[in-house]
Amino acid sequence: MVTVDDPDDPRLSDYTGLTDVELRRRREPAEGLFIAEGEKVIRRARQAGYEMRSMLLSAKWLDVMRDVIDEVPAPVYAVSPELAERVTGYHVHRGALASMQRKPLPDAADLLATARRVAIMEAVNDHTNIGAIFRSAAALGMDAVLLSPDCADPLYRRSVKVSMGAVFAVPYARLPDWPRGLETVRDAGFQLLALTPDEKAVPLDTVPTGGERRTALMLGAEGDGLTARALRAADEWVRIPMAHGVDSLNVGAAAAVAFYAVTR
Repeated sequence: MVTVDDPDDPRLSDYTGLTDVELRRRREPAEGLFIAEGEKVIRRARQAGYEMRSMLLSAKWLDVMRDVIDEVPAPVYAVSPELAERVTGYHVHRGALASMQRKPLPDAADLLATARRVAIMEAVNDHTNIGAIFRSAAALGMDAVLLSPDCADPLYRRSVKVSMGAVFAVPYARLPDWPRGLETVRDAGFQLLALTPDEKAVPLDTVPTGGERRTALMLGAEGDGLTARALRAADEWVRIPMAHGVDSLNVGAAAAVAFYAVTR
C-alpha cells in the first residue's frame, strides 16, 4: 500500500479523467482495462475472475477492503478524497476504485452453443441503459447477451455501476457483421424476436418461447428502436401490450418485462 499526495503521479494514470466519456471510451478498450467503482462491484469483478491492476482508496475504505488488499498483489494507492476528485474529475462517493484487466471476448458462436435465452442489442449506446439491461438479464435468467458493433461498452464505469456488477455475471460477445451476423444466431437454432411497439407486432405473451425452444430477443436503442434492417432480419415482431395511451417503455424497462416473458 502506497500513500500518494500528487494528483499527477503517473501511477494513478488509470484513474485520470474518468468523467471524460470520449477519452475513456477510446482509452479503456485500447489499454485493456476498466474501472470498478464501489466495494460490491470490486468484489464481484474479482469473483468473476478479472485480474486487478491497482486500487485507489480513501482512508475510510482501507479497513473495509483489508481482505482484498491482503489477497491481491496489485498496488493499492491511498489518497485523500480531495486528491481522488482531482485525479478522476468527480467526487468519488463510494471511496473505492479499482482498475481491472479486461478478458478477451468470446466468439458469439461459442456462447450460442450452450445458451437457450439470448438478448441482442442494436446500437444501444446509453451506458445507463446498457447497465440496466445487463442487470435484468442476470436477474431474470438470460444466458447471454450479443451486441451490435455500435453498442456502448458494458465495462464502461457507468454501465458497470448501474448493473451493480451484473455485467460480470452474463457472458457477452459482439456480432462484428451487422445485421448479417444475426444469421449466426438463426443457424444456431434460435428464433429471432424483434421487440417493437409497431402495431404490426404481436403481443409477446402470445408467442411460444418455452420448452426446448431457443429464443433471441432483439432490442433497439432508446427512441429510434430497431432499424429497418434489423426488423427485416427477425422471424417475428413482438410487442408489450400498453395501456392509458402509452406507446412504449424505456428500453431498460422494456427489456426487464420481455426477459421475464421469455424465461418464465
